[in-house]
Amino acid sequence: MKRYVIKGNICYSRSSTQLCVAENSYVVCENGSCAGVYQTLPECYAAFPCYDYTDKLVIPGLTDLHVHAPQYPFRGLGMDLELIDWLNTHTFVEEAKYADMEYADQAYEIFADDLKNSATTRACIFATIHTQATSLLMEKLEQSGIKAYVGKVNMDRNSPAYLCEETPEQAAMDTEKWIAENSGYENIKPILTPRFIPVCSDELMQQLSNLQKKYHLPMQSHLSENLGEIEWVKKLCPDTSCYGAAYDKYGLFGNDCPTIMAHCVHSGPEEVKLMKEQNVFVAHCPESNANLSSGIAPVRTYLDLGIKTGLGSDIAAGSSLSIFKAMAMAIQCSKLRWRLTDQSLPPLKMEEAFYLATKGGGEFFGKVGSFEKGYEFDAVVIDDAIYRHPQPLSAKERLERLIYLAQDGCIVAKFAGGTKIFEREASIL
Repeated sequence: MKRYVIKGNICYSRSSTQLCVAENSYVVCENGSCAGVYQTLPECYAAFPCYDYTDKLVIPGLTDLHVHAPQYPFRGLGMDLELIDWLNTHTFVEEAKYADMEYADQAYEIFADDLKNSATTRACIFATIHTQATSLLMEKLEQSGIKAYVGKVNMDRNSPAYLCEETPEQAAMDTEKWIAENSGYENIKPILTPRFIPVCSDELMQQLSNLQKKYHLPMQSHLSENLGEIEWVKKLCPDTSCYGAAYDKYGLFGNDCPTIMAHCVHSGPEEVKLMKEQNVFVAHCPESNANLSSGIAPVRTYLDLGIKTGLGSDIAAGSSLSIFKAMAMAIQCSKLRWRLTDQSLPPLKMEEAFYLATKGGGEFFGKVGSFEKGYEFDAVVIDDAIYRHPQPLSAKERLERLIYLAQDGCIVAKFAGGTKIFEREASIL
């Protein structure tokens, strides 16, 4: 059923500074798209079934622009290490386990189920180099109702032998076969995924560039997360002027290749200019950057420059799938950057963090992340009654509090592309 009305306290973004709140109102889903928000329901929609969530909060589904599904089992571990040591000590060891399909089945079942029951309706997901396990992940996510891009990871150097592709040519053959076998899903789409430049040879990057041109796929990777990593890239790619240029030389940095770059903590002026000019999306992962001592990304700069930006949980350097937590940490980290590093960059406001989590990140999927007319209908209904309070609160105040307090148990219902993913309680009129 993709023609219905939801009644509740409706909150959504028009821009990074304009939060719209319609208390005790209606939002209409027609053929999977939003037909508008109304204080009084128009007569033409009166015959539509109505989910009555009176006094509950109704928000667009949240977008996670950067998450590593195979790392979910060890979230919360190894947080005393920085990026490269953390990868070698924990990440690569865990990801090697996905050669075992029995382990992959168990681990990905848990991940898909927990993502389904979170407030996330859209996600951009890294898997591992293992094509069979990556296909299994895509199948499980398709069944969950989540809409996502999933990437088979590519890496062929500076990594343990058990996680390296045999050759760039074999990696390309395996990736192309995986693309062909997993392009028929309704909700889940393939995305090219070179892990990051230090573990991808020039030959491998060229092979992926060829695949991108052939299949017109988007691409996701990492950029300027850690100072040591940036210095490493300079040595590996002496012919490039910045880290981003090491992707751009292969046509894998925006423009005709829709691109998400995670982190961008230490991007310099030239790299920032390139991201802006070529419409590269930044996946801001504040908890991960804090846990691995990477730094604090200048997300205020990205917003002010109009660089496309959203939020990522970055499991397992981040500890939680909750994009509410990512919102709170984005605000908190921006305050620390403002106070301790650069007082020319004001901290994020609640409205801006909410925009990043909804419309900002959702734009990578098209018209997603808002209840404006014509947007794909992704919605999450939240019952915040468990957070008791003696004073009256407006819907906007309740939304702000959710960003800091929300738990998955508060979610009453969830819809993606107009399809109901689940519903825990409702009155349908």
